[in-house]
Amino acid sequence: MSAVGERAVVPGGKPEGDGRSEPIRVLIADDHALFRRGLEMVLEEEADIELVGQASNGAEAVALAGEALPDVVLMDIRMPKTSGIEACRAMKEVAPSAKIVMLTISDEEEDLFEAIRAGASGYLLKDIPLDEVAEAVRAVHGGQSLINPSMAGKLITEFATLAKRDSDEERAQRVPPPKLTEREMEVLKLVARGMNNRDIAKELFISENTVKNHVRNILEKLQIHSRMEAVMIAVRQKLIELR
Repeated sequence: MSAVGERAVVPGGKPEGDGRSEPIRVLIADDHALFRRGLEMVLEEEADIELVGQASNGAEAVALAGEALPDVVLMDIRMPKTSGIEACRAMKEVAPSAKIVMLTISDEEEDLFEAIRAGASGYLLKDIPLDEVAEAVRAVHGGQSLINPSMAGKLITEFATLAKRDSDEERAQRVPPPKLTEREMEVLKLVARGMNNRDIAKELFISENTVKNHVRNILEKLQIHSRMEAVMIAVRQKLIELR
């Protein structure tokens, strides 16, 4: 599953080689020191991942993100001073290229939806085995959107609810969404079905790099940060329908 149902943890092995010589820079934000330490010990074992900072609250996380400019941020939702949701929004200003993954014990629907609206690229529960966190980091850095399978159904339900909630009057008042090309629409529909870039490439008989370019163009046109947001907006704007 990708945008609305990607496997929470990518199967063993690193994602398709992208020729990186620089390690993936990761920032951890969690108010539980023992959990941070556990993540630190696991990530330090990975040659292609570099831990660039740790924060114990949302405000500190935003400050560190602005200084360290991480590639990926693993962040809890429930933190003192500034919540993970608020920190996520703020990080998009100080470190816009950072991919943010909420790593939390909260399986509340509201937290999931707010995280996506704030620009998070993933939402994983803390019951994920620590030794699989590195694969999640690589996956989200490679452009995938991750969500626990147990939360995927809730997200799809919310998409459907959003689509039904819009009245004819509201749609009439809304500014028309940016026009996507026919190919971009095809890609978006497959993203909504939970397909990753590799599977989309096979389905459309195009290269994986071409799929990545289409996804990037879709995000730029919709002025958003993640595939999950793209699906949410596409459903709300009646660009696609979820059945």
